[in-house]
Amino acid sequence: TNTEGMFRKSDPFYELSNKRNAAGNITWDAVFRSEVVKDNLSPSWKNHTVELSQLCQGDLTKPVMIAVYDHESDGKHVLMGQVEATVDKLVQIGQSNGTLKLKKKGNPTGELVVTNASVSGVEQVTQQMATASLQERPVPTPASAPAFVPSSPTAPTFADYVAGGLELNVSVAIDFTGSNGDPRKPGTLHYLHTDGQMNDYEKAISSIVSILSKYDFDQKYPVYGFGAKYGGIVRHCFQCGSSAEVHGVRGILDAYHQTFRSGLIMSGPTDITEVLQTAAARAISAQENAVTQGKQVYSILLIVTDGSVSDVNATAQILNQIHQSPLSVVIVGVGNADFSAMQFLDDASTPQTDIAQFVAFNQHHENPVSLTRETLHEIPDQVVRYFQRNNIAPLRAVFVEDDEIAIEPENDGEIDLSLAFQDDGDIVVAGGGQNYTRGYGSY
Repeated sequence: TNTEGMFRKSDPFYELSNKRNAAGNITWDAVFRSEVVKDNLSPSWKNHTVELSQLCQGDLTKPVMIAVYDHESDGKHVLMGQVEATVDKLVQIGQSNGTLKLKKKGNPTGELVVTNASVSGVEQVTQQMATASLQERPVPTPASAPAFVPSSPTAPTFADYVAGGLELNVSVAIDFTGSNGDPRKPGTLHYLHTDGQMNDYEKAISSIVSILSKYDFDQKYPVYGFGAKYGGIVRHCFQCGSSAEVHGVRGILDAYHQTFRSGLIMSGPTDITEVLQTAAARAISAQENAVTQGKQVYSILLIVTDGSVSDVNATAQILNQIHQSPLSVVIVGVGNADFSAMQFLDDASTPQTDIAQFVAFNQHHENPVSLTRETLHEIPDQVVRYFQRNNIAPLRAVFVEDDEIAIEPENDGEIDLSLAFQDDGDIVVAGGGQNYTRGYGSY
């Protein structure tokens, strides 16, 4: 179907989406997007590979959505038609150039011809992939569809890796830019309540890390800060607290509180590139060390910020550079800033290179369950994708005794603040604390 009118042809591309049941609600998450074929109503797309863990969690009978769109430069792509199919079905009809009927609002709009579909794997390797080769033609002329390649119907899952003793290393990065406001004043984002009530930074950290801590046996976490001045220099990655690692959620919050006694100047801009590079290097080192001990480690970086990053292109470039690291990045935006620029997290990566997820905290302000569900739902697929891409199978299932599980105490800490403001609007936190003038790791 031509969506451009009688004097122009469409620019088709297709997307593959994974069916998810999110707390009882069925959703479709796009996991692959093809190239755009310009001015062509009978396109033939290139062969592509998609990891089976992304496509259908290794279940060859699970429905996959194939949707064809007309590309628009403003990003408002027009649906031309879509169809559901399983990998098994695609393989079956691909043996005879079979077709799938595209529909839009129940009406037929075209057909896809499956020209090549197969399931394959490498011996003793857990990587499972799906390859697709598609063509499209308008009704009644047949066209083409995708092809896929996983290694076996029993692809490893996140649960398999966890059962094999996979350890998650969690680190936290906190935004100390001046746009957060004066932390002495109620209603500002860093305001520390004396009655035990948490601010949004504390809520986000507590909700998310408390879930991830269940997979971290030692519960030791690095805590970074960014966007503050020490010694007149803006630091985009510095250590919070007196230790390189802290214990449990309480330790993270204590390190967060201690930073306000460190003599920092809350400044700007919002630059997370150094934090990303530091976390990626740490993640690679942790996994390399784990391999020498017969273990597996995957890292997760939680970034809590009050605004969009200042240099979107630089941030997207760094994310692309580190996407092969054993690392997932969760960015939580607190406050009422315009976070629309954070859409770069989706625009700058493909499902194969996507390691980051952004969530606006205000949408889940009163519901920690929905916050953790939204921020963490991509991590299992990212974990499996990393290990499959590197041909790393789950380890043999291990069992942990109850006395080996670390349990952290309740957090009832509070803090006293002394601040002043400079003429340029920077917020100065004066007195006490360690010497942070050299940035991260210096005292």
